[in-house]
Amino acid sequence: MPRLVLEALMSEETELFDLELKVLLEAVYLRYHYDFRHYAVSSLRRRMRHAMGRYGLERLSDLQHRVVHDPAFFAEAMQYFTVQVSEMFRDPAYFAALREHAVPVLKTYPSIKVWIAGCSTGEEVWSMAILLEEEGLLDRAVIYATDINPAALEAAESGVFALDRMALFSRNYQAAGGRRSLSDYFTTGYGGAVFDRRLKKQVVFADHSLATDAVFSEVHLVSCRNVLIYFNRELQDRAVGLFHDSLVRRGFLGLGAKESLQFGAHATAFEACAPQQRLYRRAAA
Repeated sequence: MPRLVLEALMSEETELFDLELKVLLEAVYLRYHYDFRHYAVSSLRRRMRHAMGRYGLERLSDLQHRVVHDPAFFAEAMQYFTVQVSEMFRDPAYFAALREHAVPVLKTYPSIKVWIAGCSTGEEVWSMAILLEEEGLLDRAVIYATDINPAALEAAESGVFALDRMALFSRNYQAAGGRRSLSDYFTTGYGGAVFDRRLKKQVVFADHSLATDAVFSEVHLVSCRNVLIYFNRELQDRAVGLFHDSLVRRGFLGLGAKESLQFGAHATAFEACAPQQRLYRRAAA
């Protein structure tokens, strides 16, 4: 088959797939009130193909039928609508930047609130709790850990991670400026590493959607890392707007290594604090 003909057929197939994808996302929104309609199409396309392969479905319309008619199936398939990839102290330089730039300011407040938006299975939540503990801030902090995936929130709250991940987590922790050994914070059990329950005494785990929900509290630090890359520009701007509205004057915002405020609607509302580590502060004005 000539290359141009093949490319035309592939383009048409992609267009039809994307049309069905729009129908699926609209159905999910109407049926379950989860709004994925402004997530990045390329990422959703790839994940829906994975879901179809996992469940042995030939057409996206078949996936839509099962999702709409079987709430239990949708709950299971949520893992393909959201991305649950994380690690403790991921991008260690970011946590080192928090210690250097944010912690001295946070220590000036009698109490602080931290929002981990899109917390996934909790690796960053437990990392943040450890950092605040080592900086003497945990006892006067509240950490809001939010996500739209109930299964991910349950895993995050459990604080149990596979033992074979601990070597990587420990290296990250040390590179992030850890003051002790990461093993001081967990014990082995239940087939994994179980983190100290004391670390989550100040953590509130809650369902929150950056696509549909509003600001719920005034906070001093928002950490939303490797989430915006899965949103289209419109939803990115909405999310950053929520972060801006929730932050106290000169509060801190941390993003992922591949994320930036540079071309967004709120670019002038923040000042770079540690630009290479994607740490920003809400502008004074």
